[in-house]
Amino acid sequence: MLLRARIVLPVSGPPIDDGAVLVVRNHVAAVGRWADLAHTHAGPAKDLGAVILLPGLVNAHCHLDYTGMTGAPEPGRFSDWIKAIVARKLLAGPADYAQAWRRGAEMLRRTGTTTVGDIEAVPELLPAAWASTPLRVASFLEMTGVKDRLDPDEIVAAAVAKISSLHSKHSFAGLSPHALYSTTPALLRRVAAASKNRRVTMHVAESIDETEMCVHRRGPLFDWVKEHRDMSDCGQRTPLQQIARSGLLGENFLAVHANYLEPADIEALARSGSSVAHCPRSHAYFGHQPFPFKALTAAGVNICLGTDSLASVKPTPSSELELNMFAEMQTFATAHPEIASGAILQLATINGARALGLKGMVGEITTGSFADLIAIPYEGPKTGSENAAIQHTGPVTRAMISGKWTQ
Repeated sequence: MLLRARIVLPVSGPPIDDGAVLVVRNHVAAVGRWADLAHTHAGPAKDLGAVILLPGLVNAHCHLDYTGMTGAPEPGRFSDWIKAIVARKLLAGPADYAQAWRRGAEMLRRTGTTTVGDIEAVPELLPAAWASTPLRVASFLEMTGVKDRLDPDEIVAAAVAKISSLHSKHSFAGLSPHALYSTTPALLRRVAAASKNRRVTMHVAESIDETEMCVHRRGPLFDWVKEHRDMSDCGQRTPLQQIARSGLLGENFLAVHANYLEPADIEALARSGSSVAHCPRSHAYFGHQPFPFKALTAAGVNICLGTDSLASVKPTPSSELELNMFAEMQTFATAHPEIASGAILQLATINGARALGLKGMVGEITTGSFADLIAIPYEGPKTGSENAAIQHTGPVTRAMISGKWTQ
């Protein structure tokens, strides 16, 4: 099928005026100007009209299980919020989590996400949850083990066994030790040993409370966690240094948030080839210090965007509270007005694909990539198309995943 659009925005290349994308089965076979591709293609063609056709968005970090946990009070400190979420999780059952997962996935689909990196706190939902959505899903199985004092070997063995039992054409699973305050050094070492060929993601240096716990052995998070585990690993090292010491850093590792980093931390991320997922609306919700985007970029760290969960998004009077990568790009653009629109689009597409191990397969329109495409209304010139894309609001007009229309 040959698709024609007012503007084709490959992201991996410049916008194409009166562009076309040739889809053969589930892949992109060619991309270019309509005039160049139309006369070489004898098969069916569809003119999408006055739209921007761009790759489906890649949400590198999400908690679909928590879609129903809206309305949490804004915390005085991050540790207060964590305690509130733990309390709310105790009130939810399997059916609640399954409904929240499906609802969150549908929010993402209708607003242009085609690939999502999801932290799966309820692995029993898989693979049924995968089957309930056309999205490509990278499910990172969450591991903690502090409060219930489970053996690290048993935790990792159970996660690996679950991964081995899962089979899907579109989705896959990885590992997610939750955070330093909810795991132990022994668990992190076991995950590192088990992750040679698996993707791993973890919340790292998210809050000042975490830094106080790890570096200074003090603060509300330290006081809370010390009731449940040995704290001899705390003191002297930054959260990122603790992660590095466990052996987790590497090209397969995605550090989520990374709000509070020292220069040496940034250098370590860059040397290891690790990626960082930034969640702009969650960052604004907690009022964190400015995200170190320039320093990370200058060091060569791959940065991508995620939505986090609706439990850490401020409601607004003018829009529905939903998981929406366009909203994340817009929040990022407001906080970083000096960053070009094209670069912001890459954070939500190409960079996320790289972080999830899907480089060249999703997040761009290029020969050989999966035919994961979305269309949004646009009648303006090519020069304004990238900015128009990140400022889009509402559902996308068309969406395709693996060559099949989903919207």
